[in-house]
Amino acid sequence: MNYTRNIESIIKDVLKTSGAVLIEGPKFCGKTTTCTKFANSSVSLNTKQIIEYTKLNPKSVLYGDFPRLIDEWQTVPDIWNQIKNDLDKEYIFGKYILTGSVTPGNTREIYHSGAGRITKIIMNTMSLSETLESKKLFSISEAFSNNDLNISDFNSDIDLTFIAKLICRGGWPLSVKAVELEDGIEITHNYYNGLFNFEYSENERFKTLKTDIIRALLKSYARNISTEASNTKIIADISEHIGRTIDIKTFIKYEQALKDLYLIDNIDAWNPNIRSKTSIRSTSIKHFVDTSIACAALSIYPNDLLNDLKTFGFIFEDFVIHELKIYLSKQKASILHYRDNAGLECDAVLKLNNGNYALAEIKLGGEEQIDEAARHLTLLKNKLENKSNESSPKFLMIITAVGPLYKRKDGIFVVPVNTLCE
Repeated sequence: MNYTRNIESIIKDVLKTSGAVLIEGPKFCGKTTTCTKFANSSVSLNTKQIIEYTKLNPKSVLYGDFPRLIDEWQTVPDIWNQIKNDLDKEYIFGKYILTGSVTPGNTREIYHSGAGRITKIIMNTMSLSETLESKKLFSISEAFSNNDLNISDFNSDIDLTFIAKLICRGGWPLSVKAVELEDGIEITHNYYNGLFNFEYSENERFKTLKTDIIRALLKSYARNISTEASNTKIIADISEHIGRTIDIKTFIKYEQALKDLYLIDNIDAWNPNIRSKTSIRSTSIKHFVDTSIACAALSIYPNDLLNDLKTFGFIFEDFVIHELKIYLSKQKASILHYRDNAGLECDAVLKLNNGNYALAEIKLGGEEQIDEAARHLTLLKNKLENKSNESSPKFLMIITAVGPLYKRKDGIFVVPVNTLCE
């Protein structure tokens, strides 16, 4: 099946307004396949021979019909400079498309930022809307423009087992193509186990990484998923796991490597200007680019989630954050979180560039959890309206794993994750 990716319309628009577009994201998320749809010629720097030749003559990869796709450009960082020089000589919109899974190993070879010439876009793994596993009944963009939405669906054909399988499989295109969800989960676990082979990497930074530390760091992140776990806590966790102590510099080096590989993707705190003595926490929340990585790091399968609903809740929160980031990407929105010392929290603040925002709590489901989430959202909404300079949120919603789609009497939307769309 030929899936349409959310990012395609973004790429199409950027090619009209920029000389080159850079698509970055995790390995195997579909960057090359997607960008090929827009290219009239291409070259892939995927063998040692091609890379060595291109290092000697980096300008050679520019020759071809436009848009020209250059896959894994970061293996020869000087390509960036060559594109800048070429666009300076003849600026044509949509001239080049660059793809890469990691940041360049030696940024000292890059002599300019690319501002005004190269536009960067981050590509994620697939959302449920893209895999055609969402009913697409609740549009986030529509809710921002129309809070009077009156939609409902029993959604009775979805259960926690199905959601657990989707989470463990993830949004990797190859895993999604598997006929059975169980096969897709095994493909994802195989992908995870192949992540740590840096022996032949062109990136010198990754060649020096120790596999046991990377695995321990990912496991610790997974154990602390959707929490504000401190660096000190994670360092202690890693040190205990590998049997030796690591320092803060080592931790920062490895955490940055995981960010550069597009494996982890934390969300920052939202700090509205509240006129009170309330202290707002500023610690970021630990999240993954795709929740299946966390499951694979801990060797978690669907039954493990079903037998531990507390862990399932944290894992599910990460899964929903992944979905929201994709659905809001066209609007260039920020996904933030809110915590204060008065006990108020909000799992996801959806903040648009124009200042409009919405508040969302994330729960597995059930009347008790939904009522508690609604109480939190209402309290936070009232605090923001009475004690801050923020406008009122455009809408409030509780995103669940299962259960019906409906609007509560208090105006709060209850939205199963498999009914969301952009």
